[in-house]
Amino acid sequence: MPEVRVISVTKKFGKIIAVDNASLYVHDREYFSLLGPSGCGKTTLLRLIAGLIEPDEGEIYIGDRLVNKVPPEDRGIGFVFQTFALFPHMNAWNNVTYGPRVKAWEEGKSERIGREMLEMVRLHERLDAFPHELSGGMMQRVALARALAAGAKLLLLDEPLGQLDAKVRNELRYELRKMVKALELTAIHVTHDQAEAMAISDRIAVMRKGKILQVGTPQELYMTPQHIFVANFIGESNFLEGYVSKSTEKELTIELRGGLLIRTLDKTHKEGEKVVIAIRPEILAIKKGKRGGVNSISGHVEGFRFEGTNVRYEIRLENGDLVVIVSPALMTEWLGIGEKVTVSFPIEKSFVFSYPERGLKRELALE
Repeated sequence: MPEVRVISVTKKFGKIIAVDNASLYVHDREYFSLLGPSGCGKTTLLRLIAGLIEPDEGEIYIGDRLVNKVPPEDRGIGFVFQTFALFPHMNAWNNVTYGPRVKAWEEGKSERIGREMLEMVRLHERLDAFPHELSGGMMQRVALARALAAGAKLLLLDEPLGQLDAKVRNELRYELRKMVKALELTAIHVTHDQAEAMAISDRIAVMRKGKILQVGTPQELYMTPQHIFVANFIGESNFLEGYVSKSTEKELTIELRGGLLIRTLDKTHKEGEKVVIAIRPEILAIKKGKRGGVNSISGHVEGFRFEGTNVRYEIRLENGDLVVIVSPALMTEWLGIGEKVTVSFPIEKSFVFSYPERGLKRELALE
């Protein structure tokens, strides 16, 4: 069964470094996602693994085999494109059985596999339909069945749900994971949609500007981001700037703008250091009026938006910083514009990062 190892791979297009010294290890039968903003190099890395382009530096292994010079058709992969890439003059049946026929498999085997794949994607009743007669979701299922019919154990998916509407996309992503797991495949899925990656992946590699910033499970990336960009790109965070005014073995006291003091669990930063504190919107608690306690800051409601299951508040803190708070819509008290409130968070529920050399705004930019 295929494992995939990418070792110190770099790919340049002229002066542009599309993939910058990237290394990762995808386990056998793992559903792995490459996640990042547009132009971060994730599709280029997928195409390098597929053999559609060659690396300038580094090595790529599928199983124990070095595949740098191996053509795509000999790598044992199935590739699903964002644009479906179905043969428009072939019906669903001929599209799906194209791989077995090209490989000159016996007719009985080709037909059996074709029917099994179309049944798996629930299109066995539309085998005579041409691509233009199918919906976007159906076309993508045909593309998936075609990739699987060729016998590939490594499935590469380049934003396979990107052209589908939201409802179909949400339904198909769970079907996709279920099929990959049922067939015991290894899958590498490229997406810029963090909700999609979090929902279907065993592990995720977050990329930015050609580099892999962090690899981990969805829970690890969300609960323990190791990079300030990851804290913002996976989920959402409020960022507060300050200086470490006191440091003990386990705890920091941080002075925010306006002289406000907060405490957080951290032992990696020193007194006097400029830092950024990241706090998830759902971690922040909000109460009417002014109250004391650890990490309690006064402010007022500057805006709110009802989002169905949640209410999203914008709170202007007393020092002028703006934070976002997401609270359950079934909360007992609703807050109006201008209302005075207290915002608080547990001492252990924040992340502390060194202040970026090039500034916070540029470090968070989706470039």
